[in-house]
Amino acid sequence: MRIDTENVVEQFVGFDPATLYEAAGRQGMVDPAIRPAWPGARICGVAFTVECPPADNLMLHHAVAAAKPGVIIVATLGGYLNTGAWGEILTVAAQAKGVAGLAVDGAVRDTKAIAERQFPIFSRGLAIGSCTKERFGTLGCPIQFGGVAVYTGDIVVGDEDGIVVIAQSRAEQVLEAATKRSLREAEIIEGLNQGKSTIELLGLPPLSTPGAAGK
Repeated sequence: MRIDTENVVEQFVGFDPATLYEAAGRQGMVDPAIRPAWPGARICGVAFTVECPPADNLMLHHAVAAAKPGVIIVATLGGYLNTGAWGEILTVAAQAKGVAGLAVDGAVRDTKAIAERQFPIFSRGLAIGSCTKERFGTLGCPIQFGGVAVYTGDIVVGDEDGIVVIAQSRAEQVLEAATKRSLREAEIIEGLNQGKSTIELLGLPPLSTPGAAGK
Protein backbone atom coordinates (compact mmCIF):
# COMPACT_ATOMS: atom_id res chain seq x y z
CA MET A 1 0.00 0.00 0.00
CA ARG A 2 1.37 3.43 -0.91
CA ILE A 3 0.20 6.49 0.99
CA ASP A 4 1.17 10.10 0.56
CA THR A 5 2.64 12.32 3.24
CA GLU A 6 -0.60 14.21 3.84
CA ASN A 7 -2.49 10.98 4.55
CA VAL A 8 0.27 9.79 6.88
CA VAL A 9 0.03 12.90 9.01
CA GLU A 10 -3.76 12.79 9.07
CA GLN A 11 -3.91 9.12 10.04
CA PHE A 12 -0.90 8.68 12.32
CA VAL A 13 -0.57 12.03 14.09
CA GLY A 14 -3.17 11.11 16.70
CA PHE A 15 -1.16 8.12 17.95
CA ASP A 16 1.88 8.15 20.20
CA PRO A 17 4.93 6.04 19.29
CA ALA A 18 4.39 3.57 22.15
CA THR A 19 0.87 2.74 20.97
CA LEU A 20 2.07 2.29 17.39
CA TYR A 21 4.96 0.11 18.54
CA GLU A 22 2.58 -2.18 20.44
CA ALA A 23 0.14 -2.18 17.52
CA ALA A 24 2.96 -3.21 15.20
CA GLY A 25 3.65 -6.32 17.29
CA ARG A 26 6.46 -4.65 19.25
CA GLN A 27 8.46 -3.91 16.13
CA GLY A 28 10.10 -0.74 14.87
CA MET A 29 11.38 0.84 18.09
CA VAL A 30 14.43 3.00 17.38
CA ASP A 31 17.32 3.04 19.87
CA PRO A 32 16.07 5.18 22.79
CA ALA A 33 19.40 7.04 22.78
CA ILE A 34 18.14 8.98 19.76
CA ARG A 35 16.24 11.80 21.46
CA PRO A 36 14.51 15.09 20.64
CA ALA A 37 17.09 17.84 20.15
CA TRP A 38 14.77 20.30 21.91
CA PRO A 39 11.83 19.81 24.33
CA GLY A 40 8.48 19.24 22.67
CA ALA A 41 9.81 18.17 19.27
CA ARG A 42 7.55 15.68 17.47
CA ILE A 43 7.82 14.08 14.04
CA CYS A 44 5.23 12.31 11.94
CA GLY A 45 5.62 11.61 8.25
CA VAL A 46 7.13 9.53 5.49
CA ALA A 47 10.83 8.73 5.63
CA PHE A 48 13.34 9.95 3.05
CA THR A 49 16.53 8.03 3.83
CA VAL A 50 20.08 9.37 3.65
CA GLU A 51 23.41 7.70 4.32
CA CYS A 52 26.38 10.01 4.91
CA PRO A 53 30.06 9.19 5.41
CA PRO A 54 31.35 9.95 8.92
CA ALA A 55 31.91 13.67 9.62
CA ASP A 56 30.61 14.74 6.19
CA ASN A 57 27.13 16.20 5.60
CA LEU A 58 27.20 16.77 1.84
CA MET A 59 24.39 14.25 1.35
CA LEU A 60 22.17 16.06 3.86
CA HIS A 61 22.39 19.16 1.67
CA HIS A 62 21.47 17.02 -1.36
CA ALA A 63 18.64 15.41 0.62
CA VAL A 64 17.09 18.77 1.43
CA ALA A 65 17.41 19.89 -2.19
CA ALA A 66 15.70 16.69 -3.41
CA ALA A 67 13.09 16.36 -0.64
CA LYS A 68 9.36 16.51 -1.24
CA PRO A 69 7.13 18.50 1.14
CA GLY A 70 6.10 16.64 4.27
CA VAL A 71 8.91 14.08 4.40
CA ILE A 72 11.01 13.24 7.44
CA ILE A 73 14.70 13.05 6.54
CA VAL A 74 16.12 9.95 8.24
CA ALA A 75 19.91 9.91 8.15
CA THR A 76 22.94 7.98 9.35
CA LEU A 77 26.51 9.25 9.67
CA GLY A 78 28.55 6.12 10.22
CA GLY A 79 28.31 6.33 14.00
CA TYR A 80 30.38 9.52 14.18
CA LEU A 81 29.30 11.95 16.92
CA ASN A 82 31.97 14.65 17.09
CA THR A 83 30.58 16.90 14.38
CA GLY A 84 27.22 18.63 14.19
CA ALA A 85 25.88 17.40 10.86
CA TRP A 86 22.83 19.68 10.90
CA GLY A 87 22.38 23.25 12.06
CA GLU A 88 20.42 26.43 11.49
CA ILE A 89 21.31 26.82 7.80
CA LEU A 90 20.06 23.37 6.86
CA THR A 91 16.99 23.96 9.01
CA VAL A 92 16.07 27.12 7.11
CA ALA A 93 16.67 25.30 3.81
CA ALA A 94 14.53 22.35 4.92
CA GLN A 95 11.65 24.53 6.07
CA ALA A 96 11.72 26.39 2.76
CA LYS A 97 11.25 23.01 1.00
CA GLY A 98 8.46 21.92 3.36
CA VAL A 99 10.48 19.16 5.06
CA ALA A 100 8.59 18.06 8.18
CA GLY A 101 11.54 17.05 10.36
CA LEU A 102 14.85 15.26 10.79
CA ALA A 103 15.84 12.04 12.56
CA VAL A 104 19.60 11.51 12.49
CA ASP A 105 21.79 8.82 13.99
CA GLY A 106 24.50 11.39 14.60
CA ALA A 107 24.97 14.79 16.19
CA VAL A 108 23.46 18.22 15.47
CA ARG A 109 24.12 21.78 16.61
CA ASP A 110 22.43 25.23 16.77
CA THR A 111 19.62 23.67 18.76
CA LYS A 112 18.48 26.96 20.34
CA ALA A 113 17.97 28.54 16.93
CA ILE A 114 16.32 25.37 15.64
CA ALA A 115 13.96 25.27 18.61
CA GLU A 116 13.00 28.89 18.00
CA ARG A 117 12.12 27.91 14.44
CA GLN A 118 10.10 24.95 15.78
CA PHE A 119 11.75 22.50 13.40
CA PRO A 120 11.55 19.00 14.94
CA ILE A 121 14.84 17.15 15.18
CA PHE A 122 15.79 13.86 16.82
CA SER A 123 19.49 13.03 17.18
CA ARG A 124 21.89 10.79 19.04
CA GLY A 125 23.88 13.74 20.34
CA LEU A 126 24.97 17.36 20.13
CA ALA A 127 28.36 18.55 18.87
CA ILE A 128 29.77 21.91 17.83
CA GLY A 129 32.34 20.39 15.45
CA SER A 130 31.98 21.20 11.75
CA CYS A 131 31.51 18.68 8.93
CA THR A 132 33.25 18.49 5.58
CA LYS A 133 31.11 18.64 2.44
CA GLU A 134 33.16 16.52 0.08
CA ARG A 135 32.11 12.86 0.09
CA PHE A 136 29.04 11.33 -1.47
CA GLY A 137 26.77 8.80 0.18
CA THR A 138 23.32 7.59 -0.83
CA LEU A 139 19.78 8.96 -1.05
CA GLY A 140 16.62 6.89 -0.85
CA CYS A 141 18.34 3.57 -0.13
CA PRO A 142 17.59 1.26 2.83
CA ILE A 143 19.54 2.18 5.95
CA GLN A 144 20.02 0.86 9.47
CA PHE A 145 18.79 3.58 11.80
CA GLY A 146 19.06 3.08 15.54
CA GLY A 147 18.80 -0.67 15.12
CA VAL A 148 15.84 -0.54 12.73
CA ALA A 149 15.84 -1.09 8.96
CA VAL A 150 14.31 2.00 7.37
CA TYR A 151 13.19 2.36 3.76
CA THR A 152 12.15 5.52 1.99
CA GLY A 153 8.37 5.58 2.26
CA ASP A 154 8.17 4.05 5.74
CA ILE A 155 6.23 5.95 8.39
CA VAL A 156 8.21 7.62 11.17
CA VAL A 157 6.55 8.87 14.36
CA GLY A 158 8.45 10.32 17.29
CA ASP A 159 7.86 12.31 20.45
CA GLU A 160 9.56 12.78 23.83
CA ASP A 161 9.20 9.03 24.53
CA GLY A 162 11.06 7.90 21.41
CA ILE A 163 10.68 6.98 17.74
CA VAL A 164 8.88 4.13 16.00
CA VAL A 165 9.21 3.17 12.33
CA ILE A 166 6.27 1.50 10.59
CA ALA A 167 6.89 -0.31 7.30
CA GLN A 168 4.81 1.26 4.55
CA SER A 169 3.39 -2.15 3.64
CA ARG A 170 1.98 -2.55 7.17
CA ALA A 171 0.55 0.96 7.60
CA GLU A 172 -3.12 0.02 7.25
CA GLN A 173 -2.77 -3.02 9.53
CA VAL A 174 -0.97 -1.03 12.23
CA LEU A 175 -3.48 1.81 12.08
CA GLU A 176 -6.33 -0.62 12.63
CA ALA A 177 -4.56 -2.27 15.57
CA ALA A 178 -3.62 1.11 17.07
CA THR A 179 -7.23 2.27 16.91
CA LYS A 180 -8.40 -0.85 18.73
CA ARG A 181 -5.66 -0.47 21.31
CA SER A 182 -6.59 3.16 21.99
CA LEU A 183 -10.23 2.21 22.49
CA ARG A 184 -9.20 -0.56 24.88
CA GLU A 185 -7.02 1.85 26.87
CA ALA A 186 -9.96 4.24 27.16
CA GLU A 187 -12.08 1.40 28.55
CA ILE A 188 -9.37 0.56 31.09
CA ILE A 189 -9.11 4.17 32.24
CA GLU A 190 -12.87 4.32 32.63
CA GLY A 191 -12.75 1.14 34.72
CA LEU A 192 -10.00 2.55 36.93
CA ASN A 193 -12.06 5.67 37.52
CA GLN A 194 -14.88 3.39 38.64
CA GLY A 195 -12.66 1.83 41.30
CA LYS A 196 -11.51 -1.33 39.55
CA SER A 197 -7.87 -2.44 39.73
CA THR A 198 -5.39 -3.02 36.95
CA ILE A 199 -5.30 -6.66 38.12
CA GLU A 200 -8.99 -7.01 37.24
CA LEU A 201 -8.98 -4.94 34.08
CA LEU A 202 -5.84 -6.45 32.57
CA GLY A 203 -6.57 -10.00 33.66
CA LEU A 204 -3.30 -10.24 35.58
CA PRO A 205 -2.51 -13.32 37.71
CA PRO A 206 -3.87 -12.87 41.26
CA LEU A 207 -1.78 -13.55 44.36
CA SER A 208 -2.45 -17.19 45.22
CA THR A 209 -1.29 -17.10 48.83
CA PRO A 210 -0.50 -14.45 51.45
CA GLY A 211 3.06 -13.18 51.07
CA ALA A 212 3.41 -14.52 47.53
CA ALA A 213 4.52 -11.15 46.24
CA GLY A 214 7.77 -11.43 48.19
CA LYS A 215 8.72 -14.84 46.79
